[in-house]
Amino acid sequence: MRTRLLPLLIVLMAGVLLALGFPLAGSLAAREQQRVVVDRIDDTARFAALAQFVTAGPSEMTGAEGDKGDEGGEGDEGDERLDTLRAELKRYHDLYGIRAGVFYRDRHAPPMAEAPEGWRVPGTGEGDQAFDEALAGRRSHDPPQVWPWEQGRLTVASPVVRDGDVVAVVVTDSPTGQMRSRTLHGWLVIGAGECAAMLLAVGAAFRLTGWVLRPVRVLDSATHDIATGRMQSRVAAASGPPELRRLARSFNEMADNVEQVLEQQRAFVADASHQLRNPLSALLLRIELLALELPDGHEEIASVRAEGKRLASVLDDLLDLALAEHSAADLRLTDIAELAADRVDAWLPVAEREEVGLAYTGPAAITGWADPVALSSALDAVVDNALKFTPEGAHVEVSARVDGDTVAIVVADGGPGLTEDELARIGDRFWRSSRHQNVSGSGLGLSITRALLAAGGGAIDYAPNEPRGLRVTITVPRTGPGEDAKTVRT
Repeated sequence: MRTRLLPLLIVLMAGVLLALGFPLAGSLAAREQQRVVVDRIDDTARFAALAQFVTAGPSEMTGAEGDKGDEGGEGDEGDERLDTLRAELKRYHDLYGIRAGVFYRDRHAPPMAEAPEGWRVPGTGEGDQAFDEALAGRRSHDPPQVWPWEQGRLTVASPVVRDGDVVAVVVTDSPTGQMRSRTLHGWLVIGAGECAAMLLAVGAAFRLTGWVLRPVRVLDSATHDIATGRMQSRVAAASGPPELRRLARSFNEMADNVEQVLEQQRAFVADASHQLRNPLSALLLRIELLALELPDGHEEIASVRAEGKRLASVLDDLLDLALAEHSAADLRLTDIAELAADRVDAWLPVAEREEVGLAYTGPAAITGWADPVALSSALDAVVDNALKFTPEGAHVEVSARVDGDTVAIVVADGGPGLTEDELARIGDRFWRSSRHQNVSGSGLGLSITRALLAAGGGAIDYAPNEPRGLRVTITVPRTGPGEDAKTVRT
């Protein structure tokens, strides 16, 4: 679920950040350009104010020069103002690298002043449009947006008005390198902020998904515990979203009910088995007394005696199964190899009587965590089952090995084995193969074995043995409660 929820949250957060970042970047670029345009407007207004006091046109300047002898003072003053304007434009260009000029209405006529010398208004494009707008008596429109990857220039024009008429136009043509650099720097700052926000968003998404999924993981762990027989497992309904807290409470109620039902079932089986033993013992005693009055070898009495003993065995197994499912395991560090070898020695007389080979192969010592009594009982049931179904002259081999974080005890026999369907059912209560009904047993031995192993964290598996027979594998953990698996392996 995390692999689905986390990418979704990250994509949503990235979409929000991008939706905020792009308008912010566009606003920053527009602000930088607007600042430059406002400066150019102020500059053109200043130059237009200076140009108002300069001779308005070429004809007036010629007339002024012709009357120089009579009105030399006024001509000298006009020349000084023109020189001042030209000096200002030149200093402006040298300082800022901005081309500027004051042009008469006839753009083809020599300009009043320009910097650098020889610069003219472009005949096309933004410069031409800005010049025409200024001739109409208004400031030129704002230039189009210049982005950092473009090489555009900013052209601003303002009219020079004298006696209510537009006599000239001030035009500035600005480079955009510094403006684009500032815009790009601002974009980098925004990008760094977006990346930092994205990292924070990813961290928040991890924390959020962890907070949401933590109760789910706890529920999964508790469900696994209950499925493996640890019925006391419960979930703390104190964290996570309200829906998951309600689910945790419902899960605990369900687990309580299941545990109560199973406890009632175990108690019933144990009580029924215990209560039936006394009448059955009395019945078997009466059968023995009746047999004394009948001839030896009476078939009916022998059949009744065998069925009575079989019923007593079933009751004993039922009581053992109820106790195995109810009692807690006494886990301790145990030499699994020594225990397996000891049980093989205990069953050797039975194997010799049945003329079946029985031997232990494997290391002399392997430690693992198990309940020695429960593991011995489980191993006895498996070896007993192997000896029952192994024909004379065949062999039963018991071995032990380390398998990762577990210790495995393998009992391989040379019997007829089981089919795939039978392997799927082996271990079920009271189940016995239809091909082996003539072999004594209640069908509860392997169920008891599984319950004994599950109580201590162990397991039992069944598989075909090559070339024939059944291979039973009992596994117990190498680590005890609270131990680290690496420490044990070391």
